Amino acid sequence: MNDTEEKKRKGDDFLLQGAILAAAGIIVRFIGLIYKIPMTRILGDEGIGYYNTAYEIYNIGLILSSYSLPLAISKLLAGYEYKGERENSRRVLVCGGVLGAVAGGLMTAVLLAGAEKIAEVIFKSPGSALPLRVMAPTILVFSLMGVLRGYFQGHGNMVPTSVSQIVEQLVHAAVSIWASFDFMRRFAGKENPASYGAAGGTLGTFAGAAAAFVLLAVLTAKHVTKQKRMHSAKAAGEKSEETASLKHIFMLLFLTVLPIILSQTVYQLSGTVDNALFGNLMSAKGLDEAQRQSMLGIYSGKYRLLTNVPVAIATSLGASMIPSIVMSRLGKDTEEVRHKIGITIKFNMLLAIPCAVGMGVLASPVMQLLFGDSRKISSDLLRLGSCAVVFFSLSTVTNAVLQGIDLMRKSVTHSAVSLLIHVIFVYVMLKWLDWGVYGLVIGNVTFALVVCILNWRAIGRELGYRQEVRRTFLLPLCAATAMGASTAAVYSLTRLWAGNTVGVIAAVCAGIIVYGAGILKLKAVTREELEEMPLGRSLSLVFFRKASAG
Repeated sequence: MNDTEEKKRKGDDFLLQGAILAAAGIIVRFIGLIYKIPMTRILGDEGIGYYNTAYEIYNIGLILSSYSLPLAISKLLAGYEYKGERENSRRVLVCGGVLGAVAGGLMTAVLLAGAEKIAEVIFKSPGSALPLRVMAPTILVFSLMGVLRGYFQGHGNMVPTSVSQIVEQLVHAAVSIWASFDFMRRFAGKENPASYGAAGGTLGTFAGAAAAFVLLAVLTAKHVTKQKRMHSAKAAGEKSEETASLKHIFMLLFLTVLPIILSQTVYQLSGTVDNALFGNLMSAKGLDEAQRQSMLGIYSGKYRLLTNVPVAIATSLGASMIPSIVMSRLGKDTEEVRHKIGITIKFNMLLAIPCAVGMGVLASPVMQLLFGDSRKISSDLLRLGSCAVVFFSLSTVTNAVLQGIDLMRKSVTHSAVSLLIHVIFVYVMLKWLDWGVYGLVIGNVTFALVVCILNWRAIGRELGYRQEVRRTFLLPLCAATAMGASTAAVYSLTRLWAGNTVGVIAAVCAGIIVYGAGILKLKAVTREELEEMPLGRSLSLVFFRKASAG
């Protein structure tokens, strides 16, 4: 296979690689969902509130320091690989490692030193300071690990990232459950045992990241050695490539990282802003810390936990799409870029829309099954905010598109505009309308919706891209509506004689069958589109052969 064929193969393989990463993301979120069930019961809503507040602060620190490194490194490395500049690719890895160590180390130091003031002054949650301190060193580990993930993603290989994510979450889950239980028991006599229990949960975050980093370090060392052997003999008979200076690569990395940091910071800041606004405004209304953290525990530890599971697909597809779009842009193939955007959105919506409908229909049974929570407020939050799955999936993918076509400043601007609107909405809903935690859910939905609208406009203007609506959105929504009706009916009948657990399982199985049949009957997917999707050729042979026979 020559270099041109190799480049084309890597560019066309992005959806499969994205699906591998998405599958790992779903497994990771599923593990996260499973371990959060016993951890939530161990810590209670108050402890989960401390845990999630600490996690929101940690997440902002992570974004400011190193969250953007995998995207930046994969984007630069993909460009060098496309041009055959392998030495420059290796230099990107070295420079990224130095940048990650410095940025991650500084942010870790800031959080360790300022945990108490940040938690108490900004979030009105002193109990979150201890879990934040325990989790702070994870930022340094994650910074270095992110560099290695970006290295593999830039080569179009999502398998190491996928495997490391699963290993990370398995270790994370095991340590979090054990440490939460142990710390709650060990420090039961302390003033705030829920805070110590939450610290046990954040210890799992560090342990999982450390395990994944060790695995990736071993895989990277093997890959670099293999690459050197493969290209040393080949390079002997070729003209030597132009090697960029380390200073030049550092500057490129910085200029690539900075807008992504700004974009991701603003994009992810909505959750942190929600916690801060809720803590301060509800404190002014007379709610004590335990009451506030219990409400945030339901919002963050249950509603957002569940809605974030399908969004993992969009995150994974976006990560795999960026290097592929870079290659197509370097090849000046705008039509190919538009096609990749369209098929990624299509694949994403085929999964996100039924997930949103299913969560809305089965909100109460799912809350009872997973968390033993039959309170109306818990199911109402999930039902009200289930559509956020669609909007966050779309905004995540379109942000990746903007980053891939060098419109990262647009991504920053759009997230900032949406955040401003979000803050105004949430402030009004909390302070004057007195909607409490329901206001946070509505703000969560509107934030992603505004980002979607602004991103679509920018992509359309830059690429002349027009999103196909009927088969991408309307037909899957029709099939999902039929699915929702059948799901509700099956659950209502089954639970009468078999209980909630069997009722949910039966309803989900029925929903999958009805939705799949609806998609085929309505012809929401063409044979050509299906063949481009993961396992699509096999599915195409099955379904379209039956259709032809019929």
